[in-house]
Amino acid sequence: MAKNVNKTEDKIVAVEEALSRSEHFIENNQKTLSIVIGVIIIVVLGYFGYQKFYVTPMEKEARSQMFMAEMYFAKDSLDLALNGDGNYLGFLDIIDQYGSSKPAKLANYYAGICLLKKGEFENAIDYLKSYSIKDKVIAAMATGAIGDAYLELKDYKKASTYYLEAAEKDNNSFTSPIFLLKAGRAYEIQQEYSKAAVTYERILNEYKLSMEARNIEKDIARAQGLAK
Repeated sequence: MAKNVNKTEDKIVAVEEALSRSEHFIENNQKTLSIVIGVIIIVVLGYFGYQKFYVTPMEKEARSQMFMAEMYFAKDSLDLALNGDGNYLGFLDIIDQYGSSKPAKLANYYAGICLLKKGEFENAIDYLKSYSIKDKVIAAMATGAIGDAYLELKDYKKASTYYLEAAEKDNNSFTSPIFLLKAGRAYEIQQEYSKAAVTYERILNEYKLSMEARNIEKDIARAQGLAK
């Protein structure tokens, strides 16, 4: 019994000593601790202030500018969508003026598609690669569009690589078989018929209800025949 009492007393003494050491540490380093805490408070307040008074208003302004650019894009008025109409900015100026905002990041995708349609394939690739919003659908479309640009530049190896990446980026029964079909076509142009056949077979096996699967057996047979 006496031993248990002694152990309890020893624990109490140990705790008291630890508390005493902590108190001494705080007393001896009070100025330094005050500075550290002050810096942390300033950083936290600065972050929230930056978000509230800079980022949020910038995002709102960028979205209002994007509205007209997207309208022109929908109408296929590519030059107005890219460069603006004098009253509203185009995608290129939105990227320059609001570069860190979400609308500006999305504008990279729109600008890339506009340039792709205008035949400026290398510029299109640059903008499409700059798209960085974590949206699987648009990310897949951007990646597939990069494949289209490389195809136009006759870089069929890169085209097939980007088409396959696009098919995986947002795995679904609508866009994935489209990109797989494009990858297969790019492989055939490179005379890599075995890879083309395997890619076409993926459409048949993984997306058998898709539009692309309806006649894919002919493509498989052709690619397999040429591979022999």
